[in-house]
Amino acid sequence: MATSSRGVLAISLLLAIPLALPPSAPHDVYAQPKTTDHLIQFYQSRVARDPDDFFNYNKLGGAYIQKARETGDVTYYELAEKALKKSLELVPDGPMATSATASLAAVHLAKHRFADALTSAQKALALGSGDLSPQAIVGDAYLEMGEYEKASLAYSKMLALSGPLHPYSRLSYLQFLRGDPPGAIEHMRRAVATAIEGNAPPENLAWSRVQLGELFFQIGEVAKAEAAYQDALTTYPRYHRALAGLGKVRAAQQKHQDAIALYQKALDVIPLPEYAAALGDVYTKIGRAGDAKRQYRLVEYIGYVNTLNRTIYNRELALFYADHDIMLKEALDLAQKELEVRRDIYTHDVLGWALYKNGKLLEARAAMTDALRLGTRDARLFFHAGMIHRSLGDTEKAREYLLRALSTNPHFHVLQADVARRALQELGVGGGR
Repeated sequence: MATSSRGVLAISLLLAIPLALPPSAPHDVYAQPKTTDHLIQFYQSRVARDPDDFFNYNKLGGAYIQKARETGDVTYYELAEKALKKSLELVPDGPMATSATASLAAVHLAKHRFADALTSAQKALALGSGDLSPQAIVGDAYLEMGEYEKASLAYSKMLALSGPLHPYSRLSYLQFLRGDPPGAIEHMRRAVATAIEGNAPPENLAWSRVQLGELFFQIGEVAKAEAAYQDALTTYPRYHRALAGLGKVRAAQQKHQDAIALYQKALDVIPLPEYAAALGDVYTKIGRAGDAKRQYRLVEYIGYVNTLNRTIYNRELALFYADHDIMLKEALDLAQKELEVRRDIYTHDVLGWALYKNGKLLEARAAMTDALRLGTRDARLFFHAGMIHRSLGDTEKAREYLLRALSTNPHFHVLQADVARRALQELGVGGGR
């Protein structure tokens, strides 16, 4: 999940890898509804009729997880957790508990309880069903905790699996983090193809197409990103992630009114803080300060509206505050709190940016060194590093990083790309593309 494209590229949150039921489950013979809302209603009625059947709670939990994916509404994870825990009360151990345990691991991941996600996924693998899909959650948890080699090892154990169980999307993200966008794009293309061949749910296919669009946008391939987002909307109309991605494209194309309309449509589907922040930034770009301020207030409201939001949006809020030079001490506190549970490169990046905005330049440089340790080609990382080195008086490194930011993606942020160009001009450089 931040106010740049990497918020979507942080793709370990509930990827489209199904969690297989043990083959002995007898209920698969029943006809099941196709839409998620109908599926939820179907299993709610089954639970009401037979409250002692673990399978119904298991499937209801899975339907809530899918609904959370489709809508972005995190309250569905709370409902999923309750249903899955009830399933595990009825069947706590053995192969038949694998699916519920693995699904619960996915819920923990979505709620940023990464250590719990790892524990539950490892337990699912140990229950004896032979199902390897929980390895995906093991890898995802390690990714979020910054244990990249362990994540890679977990995914490697899935390489022999075919179809939707193959970890193409996870491998794509790892390739991107390791500085190989072409390799990441190739893996994501295969993820899209596999989703099509496997007749994946429309949202899952659309999600993969959005991720492909994000990868193209990261390297400045705006036209290809646009095509991927459009494909996602064709697959799953009004998909909020695709609407926001297309809004980012329109902002890069200087079509600001179109960008505003698209971000507003995404917010109408689900008010996520990154969409409100992006919309506010477009308003700022075109001089509509009052409208921007209203969106920025919405970012804070969403981030603090309930207990779960106050957990899962720590990093987004820290970055938002630092980006907009408001509540800078709070930004630093949030980033430090996030680092306690999430030690990936992007948390180190946000920490470095918050330290920089609080005037702690040496600490900021150290945090950015951690953020850049994998060689990730992300323009926002380079921009932050460049601005930190500029303030430290290291003109050569400042020029190097700011030029890399703009050469990687001249449209990396609707406001900060212009900041990078101005900084380069002040450093005696032409300012990139």
